[in-house]
Amino acid sequence: QVQLVESGGGLVQAGGSLRLSCAASGSTFRINAIAWYRQTPGNQRELVASISNVGRTMLADSVKGRFTISRDNAKNTVYLQMNSLKPEDTAVYYCNAELRYNSGSFWGQGTQVTVSS
Repeated sequence: QVQLVESGGGLVQAGGSLRLSCAASGSTFRINAIAWYRQTPGNQRELVASISNVGRTMLADSVKGRFTISRDNAKNTVYLQMNSLKPEDTAVYYCNAELRYNSGSFWGQGTQVTVSS
């Protein structure tokens, strides 16, 4: 089992910044990659960014140049630094841990990000 706890969401004005954290615990050795997704009401979850266990990163086109993803292996924590936030970034942000060998994945509980115009 892997447990994920997200934090760092909140309300911010357009142009502002937030840093989300995803702290993993449990069988973290089974994790291949951690990703951030976001979801708005009535829509599917959208992949925002991911980082592999060897540090390879991916960012969605909609956030390139504004968001960065990083990890602190000693703390088993992945961060999503979000700068130049826009109202369209408003969503619930979820952390996902993809396990090695396609053996499944785990989700966090989500954290709300609201960007006011």
